[in-house]
Amino acid sequence: MTNPETLGIIAIVVMVGSYALESRSSIFIATFAIGCAMAAFYAWLIGSVPFLIAEGIWALIAARRWYLARTAGR
Repeated sequence: MTNPETLGIIAIVVMVGSYALESRSSIFIATFAIGCAMAAFYAWLIGSVPFLIAEGIWALIAARRWYLARTAGR
């Protein structure tokens, strides 16, 4: 297994785990955003532009959701 593949697997595990737990705390929303950013970086490493765009958008959406949840006192 190469380093980019390891990064991709870790990113997906972080994304799935934090998505399942995000109703418990806003920290899991932030963790989901980080996982999406890691997946976007993985997509860039392997040269997958559509995946890079999709995961980049998800990272931005999740970061905004985290910001709104945090300011709402969730």
